[in-house]
Amino acid sequence: MKKNILVLYYTQTGQLEDIVKNITRPFEDKKDEYHVTYYNIQMKEDFPFPWPNDVFFNTFPESYLQIPSEILPPSDEVLNTKYDLIIFGYQVWYLTPSIPIISFLKSGYAEKILKDTPVVTISGTRNMWMFSQEKLKVYLKDMQARLVGNIALVDRHDNYTSVLTVIRWMIGGQKEKSGLLPAAGVSDEEINGSVKYGKIIEKHFSNNDLDTLQPDLVKNGAVEIRPFLVRVEKVGNKIFTIWSNLIMKKKEKRPLLIKFFKVYLMAAIWIISPIVLVLHLLTTPIFWFKRKKQREYLQGINLK
Repeated sequence: MKKNILVLYYTQTGQLEDIVKNITRPFEDKKDEYHVTYYNIQMKEDFPFPWPNDVFFNTFPESYLQIPSEILPPSDEVLNTKYDLIIFGYQVWYLTPSIPIISFLKSGYAEKILKDTPVVTISGTRNMWMFSQEKLKVYLKDMQARLVGNIALVDRHDNYTSVLTVIRWMIGGQKEKSGLLPAAGVSDEEINGSVKYGKIIEKHFSNNDLDTLQPDLVKNGAVEIRPFLVRVEKVGNKIFTIWSNLIMKKKEKRPLLIKFFKVYLMAAIWIISPIVLVLHLLTTPIFWFKRKKQREYLQGINLK
């Protein structure tokens, strides 16, 4: 009897779809053993791409505070099939799973689909995904899903280069290399190479050995932790909590506050972030063991 595999994701640019389809290829290559279903989450009112500048930043408070919008119902097949494994692809918006992913998780459909099912999460991001994954872990635990693996594919360029390329891509619609700037997003080489993770997942799944899947994925480079970015994310979450609540509370001043937030965000990236980097480097010898323990935790799938 064939095993049912669900590939659940949301994508605007097509990048995440390319990633999950490459990772799922080893299952597709064994059609006599697996039936693979793809579920691309659809919003009732979708977000534009490329993003208009004002819309991109105006999405911040709802994104960070995990306020859902309405999604279109999944198909009857997706709702009425008991899946043996779910591949869950997601994007990160403002240090949080994207609004479409949050909307699915809060829709009422998610628990029916995810409950009592092994899940492998896959993110395709600029570089900061760690605490977004922690937020997603909570949802999965609350829905009694079984998180068995995580893969985080990122833009490997330095933090400042990737800021420029992702803004050019999200707002200008240009992903390709131009001038001194490289192509934006996860590299084509890494996307095409991600099939190796699918082979690892399929091997463990077919051997009924999902309990040891994550260490094998980590050993093969599926999760890279940059301690400096962990520190940036921690600070960012604290600041974003203040800004998002202020904007939602002062509704009549929202347009002005969004403009201030945009200015703050650019200053944080180009001025505050380098200072945090210097402090991080200076304190590395002091906090080496703490950061090592933190890295090992974030590479894993358990929830504190």
